[in-house]
Amino acid sequence: MNISIIGAGSWGTALAQVLLDNQHNVLIYDIDQQVVNEINTLHTNNTKLPNILLPESLVATTNLKELCDFSDIMLVSVPTKVMRVTLKSLNEYLSKPIILINTSKGIEPDTFKLVSEIAKEEIKDGYLKGFVALTGPSHAEEVILRLPTLITSASENIEHAKFIQSLFSNQSYFRVYTLTDLRGAELGGALKNIYAVAAGMIEGLGYGDNAKAALISRALVEMKRLAIAKGASDETLNGLTGLGDLVVTTTSHHSRNFQAGLKLAAGKDLEEAISSIPMVVEGARTALSAYIEAHRLDIRVPLIDAVYSVIYEKTPVEKAVEAMMGRTLKDEFN
Repeated sequence: MNISIIGAGSWGTALAQVLLDNQHNVLIYDIDQQVVNEINTLHTNNTKLPNILLPESLVATTNLKELCDFSDIMLVSVPTKVMRVTLKSLNEYLSKPIILINTSKGIEPDTFKLVSEIAKEEIKDGYLKGFVALTGPSHAEEVILRLPTLITSASENIEHAKFIQSLFSNQSYFRVYTLTDLRGAELGGALKNIYAVAAGMIEGLGYGDNAKAALISRALVEMKRLAIAKGASDETLNGLTGLGDLVVTTTSHHSRNFQAGLKLAAGKDLEEAISSIPMVVEGARTALSAYIEAHRLDIRVPLIDAVYSVIYEKTPVEKAVEAMMGRTLKDEFN
């Protein structure tokens, strides 16, 4: 089949290779002509995936009309902050309804809207045939090396979830499960980025395995509180798109959110931390969104509060940890 991909970042490029390995045809779009030229002529994308030779069959373009004409299956792999403008830009060129596959893991600040909700608002009436979130514990740096990876195809329409599952699954390194709790999958994938920032802070301060284990355990409690209050299933948060994604992003140096936390612990402010990382740090924006929404709903989220205070109130990381440790003692599950 033909599949169009918007965004030649690390994840968009890695998923393009998965599809090509599965004998599909891929056209990948990016606004950066230099990146497109590099993919087409050198078969590399060294800024995002250094020292990787891409399949020669991968074709890239800067022509959005060409991309829309290529397929009615559209995978979007761009930062959440540009999701609205990206989806809106498709409307001029769409000539048939599309199935939209999203890989972005973020929440829109102020509105607390998920990408599925943004898509319904921005894709013109009658042209959004279906929406699928392709999400779970995965680093592009490992997928591009064809290391074993398990993720989830989540959609409110199970047939759409199964269709995308069939496109991406293979028997060698990439296995996809299905899920109908789209809201839970999107929330889990977004919220875990906040705790990845916290995990980087912990490592940056030189804390050990005890602190990391505590962070992951308490982060899952917080994720469940907020996600379930927003309509997610407890079961989903225990799965690949919840606990699985939380573990992979809080324990790996591949995680850009983890890297941002390291830099914040070293005394850099948010702008310095983000500018030194070549890819988008979704956790910083999501921390703002989740902080506002949790307080609106009166939900206790001390870890989110701590990350928010470091990023947006300039609280030293050590002071934020002291405040966490000094909280009133309580039962673990109350």
